[in-house]
Amino acid sequence: MSLTVGATSSSKTMGHERDEKDNESGEKAGVGADDRAKTPKVEEKADGEPEGRIHRSASESSICATEDEEDDEGRKIDVGPQYTLKEQFEKDKDDESLRKWKEQLLGSVDLNSIGETLEPDVKILNLAIVSPGRSDMVLSVPENGKPKGLWFTLKEGSRYSLKFTFQVSNNIVSGLKYTNTVWKTGVKVDSTKEMLGTFSPQSEPYMHEMPEETTPSGIFARGSYSARSKFVDDDNKCYLEINYTFDIRKDW
Repeated sequence: MSLTVGATSSSKTMGHERDEKDNESGEKAGVGADDRAKTPKVEEKADGEPEGRIHRSASESSICATEDEEDDEGRKIDVGPQYTLKEQFEKDKDDESLRKWKEQLLGSVDLNSIGETLEPDVKILNLAIVSPGRSDMVLSVPENGKPKGLWFTLKEGSRYSLKFTFQVSNNIVSGLKYTNTVWKTGVKVDSTKEMLGTFSPQSEPYMHEMPEETTPSGIFARGSYSARSKFVDDDNKCYLEINYTFDIRKDW
């Protein structure tokens, strides 16, 4: 009996305590609800910082270029009306600073031999692979931009750089750049874009060397690769597109 009574009494006491606690929690809940209604909602991130706070660190989207930014084919920069080289030289000839800048840019160009051609012409004469301790590997460029078979082989873990020799004629080429995309088993593994600069026509060829790189190494790096290189200007005019294959092996 005592156990039963004790259990009943205890049950009532516990029920009374629960009612008091429920009332208290209800009051607190009511206060919290009012406070939340009056106070603007500020969400927090996982790291505890308020969502609305301005962050100085760059977002991932600002660091990593999108596919559309990497492949800007079809985009064309409006650089204004074109002029022949003679017209450009005669234009604003009363401006001393412009005249000196044009003379510096054009150098010893014979304007009489240039003609009245609007479109510049860029001819890529050859590409060379430069590696310390080795003779330059000079690669001839076929007219159709498609070398037959394997174009070259690189040793894994080796340092190398690319060197271009090209000639500019007819007119000034503005914003000439080199792009290169590499695939392995159909998956893009590398993409490069290098601004070469603005060049005036001249009889002597120009030469540009890319920054030094190191080929990957290891069993997964070795094998055959396919690549596409392009030389384009600010007008998105393509002067050469080369589609080729190369290997990375244990040795040259």
